[in-house]
Amino acid sequence: MNVVLSTLNAKYIHTSLALRCLKAHAQPDFDVAIAEYTIKDPAMNVVTDLFRMKPDVVGFSCYIWNIEETIKIMKMMKKIDPSLIIVLGGPEVTYDTREWMESIPEADYIVIGEGEETFKQFLTALQSDKNMKNVSGIAYRNHGEVLINPQRNKINLAELASPFRFEEDIPHLSKRVTYIETSRGCPFSCQFCLSSIEVGVRYFDREKVKDDIRYLMQNGAKTIKFVDRTFNISRSYAMEMFQFLIDEHMPGTVFQFEITADIMRPEVIQFLNDNAPKGLFRFEIGVQSTNDATNDLVMRRQNFSKLTRTVTMVKEGGKIDQHLDLIAGLPEEDYTSFKKTFNDVFEMRPEELQLGFLKMLRGTGLRLRAADHDYVYMDHSPYEILKNNVLSFEDIVKIKQVEDVLEKYWNDHRMDATVEFLIKNVFETPFDFFQQFGTYWDEQGWVRIGHQLEDLFKRLYEFLSVHHKEQADLAEGFMKYDYLSSQKHKPRKPWWNDMLTKSERSTIYQAILSQPSLLGKEFEEKAFTEKDLYKHTILDKVPFDMDAFLRNGEVLPGESILLVHYDPVTRTASSYAAQENGLHNKVS
Repeated sequence: MNVVLSTLNAKYIHTSLALRCLKAHAQPDFDVAIAEYTIKDPAMNVVTDLFRMKPDVVGFSCYIWNIEETIKIMKMMKKIDPSLIIVLGGPEVTYDTREWMESIPEADYIVIGEGEETFKQFLTALQSDKNMKNVSGIAYRNHGEVLINPQRNKINLAELASPFRFEEDIPHLSKRVTYIETSRGCPFSCQFCLSSIEVGVRYFDREKVKDDIRYLMQNGAKTIKFVDRTFNISRSYAMEMFQFLIDEHMPGTVFQFEITADIMRPEVIQFLNDNAPKGLFRFEIGVQSTNDATNDLVMRRQNFSKLTRTVTMVKEGGKIDQHLDLIAGLPEEDYTSFKKTFNDVFEMRPEELQLGFLKMLRGTGLRLRAADHDYVYMDHSPYEILKNNVLSFEDIVKIKQVEDVLEKYWNDHRMDATVEFLIKNVFETPFDFFQQFGTYWDEQGWVRIGHQLEDLFKRLYEFLSVHHKEQADLAEGFMKYDYLSSQKHKPRKPWWNDMLTKSERSTIYQAILSQPSLLGKEFEEKAFTEKDLYKHTILDKVPFDMDAFLRNGEVLPGESILLVHYDPVTRTASSYAAQENGLHNKVS
């Protein structure tokens, strides 16, 4: 019996831990092949590839991001070969299972919930008499009638085989994200989340986990993401794993965790600040909302002051990047309340702030009680809300405008100094900047066209020139700094119009060569030659005291010259500045 397990990942760099868990548990009784694709792959290509593998059974792992495309593929495969056995599993089909069986006749079976043992028993039954009566957690048909067997008891995770010891995965470990779990379940009851349905937290054998991580690192894994819903629910366990990863990590490996920030003790953060190498860890923190009434309605316990303490301590430590999540559309969170949530969280300046929209996931309490808040949402995946009793569709469109420019102008960190200047000096709040600019972006039709890096600078300058003309030139100075200081090599032609003539530029270079101390002690010590300056630097005029800004972040009046040097060996940029009148005095 030739069995193929498949899924459509959201991106090529992702890997499916679920398929590997099923394959590992099915061995040695069954030799299961894995075939992974992405949601962008043409359905015909996927079908062609799967049929080349000559399967008798194909299993698909189903999620909100791939169910629609998976159904297309299933229907094509059944038309080509009606005798092919198709089995589905995953969170998207674990709930409303009867509805799925009735709406997708091409699906012969559905594995419900935790799948390792159910899938193996399913294959055993399929190979013998095809009687599924004694297979727990399976949905099937008997003479056209849909039958659903009760789920089995939870598996003893300590006894599961490792899903990482497949030789065919080794060549891809350095190029893709490896997902690993050390526990299953969640102690919390957030009504918008599927994890709240499983009561209690169970752990894998920690020594086996450590051996798996060693194996993955030795074979080239660079990004290892823990999928535990709350990695730090047990402080002693988290500390043991942090210590292990600090002690045994290999250069270039990054570990990412989903943590609950408000239960993280200061001494744990201090330990990480003192001992973790910079860049080894990344934290993902679900804030979702800072509205206490909203959190109560979704049964979410959160102490925002303690969360803020954790995020601030981690940021001040400078070792760990943080990714914070917000959800727009939670119960009784209207536009004004969400604006406050956004500003509360942005105040902490997380390295990445993801603005998501509530999805009414099958099986969640919020979906079951959607009528309580007049939720209107998509009938198809990802079941995103369209409106509710306090948030209109127009409000959601406006927040999506915020999301668009937030991704481009904050999360990608192309203009940190510019954004910081604007939200402190031009706009009343951070949200106001992203909203006003996002609305302008949408009105210009830029959502529907592509953009190069230079376009992002030009479009922001255009927006400021129209709506905040008195500050546009000052902002342009920061944009020049952001653009030049983020390049790895000297740009051929900047996006702005030169403020210096060729003659003026030559004169300034000569002044710098004759007295390098004009650009500061650090610049003087570099002892750049004339060739270095002309070949590897760029300079321009900015309408504020750039030297004061570089030294202490102050924005003071007075035109100055910005010089950026691009090191051809390290491919890094260094910025220096001098008052323009100081350079002119030297020349005269």
